[in-house]
Amino acid sequence: MTDPDTLDWTGRRFELEIGAVAHGGHCVGRFDGRVVFVRHALPGERVLVEVTEDRGGSFCRADAVEVFQASPDRVEPACPVARPGECGGCDWQHASWPAQRALKATVVAEQLRRLAGVEVDVLVEELPGGPLGWRTRTRLAVDGQGHAGFRAHRSHRVVPIADCPIALPGALDDVLAAQWPPGAELEVTRDGGGEVHVSELPQVRPTRRRGARVPVKPKPHRVSGGGTAVEHAAGRDWRLAAHGFWQVHPASADTLASVVADWAKASPGADAWDLYGGVGLFASVLAEQVGVTGSVLVVESSRRAVQDGSADLADLPQLSWRAGRVEDVLGSPELAEQRPEVVVLDPPRKGAGRAVVDAIAARGPARVVYVACDPAALARDVAGFAGHGYRLAALRAFDAFPMTHHVECVALLTS
Repeated sequence: MTDPDTLDWTGRRFELEIGAVAHGGHCVGRFDGRVVFVRHALPGERVLVEVTEDRGGSFCRADAVEVFQASPDRVEPACPVARPGECGGCDWQHASWPAQRALKATVVAEQLRRLAGVEVDVLVEELPGGPLGWRTRTRLAVDGQGHAGFRAHRSHRVVPIADCPIALPGALDDVLAAQWPPGAELEVTRDGGGEVHVSELPQVRPTRRRGARVPVKPKPHRVSGGGTAVEHAAGRDWRLAAHGFWQVHPASADTLASVVADWAKASPGADAWDLYGGVGLFASVLAEQVGVTGSVLVVESSRRAVQDGSADLADLPQLSWRAGRVEDVLGSPELAEQRPEVVVLDPPRKGAGRAVVDAIAARGPARVVYVACDPAALARDVAGFAGHGYRLAALRAFDAFPMTHHVECVALLTS
């Protein structure tokens, strides 16, 4: 009997019947007793796959390189490099936009069922503007010839591009026309005022000492556009670090702030928390609800974000700011006796985690509004809150990242 840990099917081709969608931008098939995670396919299709990665064990990864029986949801990709072996940025360009949202809804529901034991009907709502021309923030890599592009899926190889259909029109024109130092990484932001900010990130190179890696500073002339972006959301103008955290889709910030306002329902004079608060988008909503007799605590690890948010919201004396990791701040003695009525949290992709969930639940808020960009992390944390008696009372999901597998969710948890 073949030991699965010694298998390596890399480069092997075979026909496969494609099954259900899975979290991560691929679908599942089975061949010779192994699971095959297939990109560029859709459920129900019969395709020829080529294995792209195999580390042994019970599964491998593959691309659909030929379609024998196509799904009715299959369309021609809008981008010429959204194909097997090329750009890894988009996952679903070969699916119609309604089909993309249905696939994402399936993933969110499956993650909540499998990881949290919660059955819920999920509808992924579209945002204004359509599936193309929405991305305001982009990270690019530079190939050996100095051309900017995107990396291939699960690879360091750079795929040069002439344009990116999901980027805001014009945002990448100057970057793609320029020559850059080979191996550079670039961050590009087109802010709400239409200004494009481009920064070359420090390169990291190995040293001779035990493979340690040290940053190499970019040349100053490779940084342009200043350090401050201007955005508008929740009825306010915001000034923040050009490459600091802000929603990528132009309609996301207003949409999410509106849902948070609807579900938080903080009482006048109450205490509320905004965790992983960034520059205070949700804090501004909470501050309006609690009024000057209430208080809103904002916790954010980025000191620059705290600085920007404090300046942007200087007219709201009911806000207080703490710069630090959420788990550290919540564990501090000064917060031990606080009992917020409402907690809003927008953690990074990995989720809040057990320590933060436990700390929030220990304060007994009536409502927790959880903004999540990863359905698996959301489901794990929903399960954690359930252990403290909180239930998932409502869920909304938004297609804030069309053509990719990413989806933005907002969950309301009540005790």
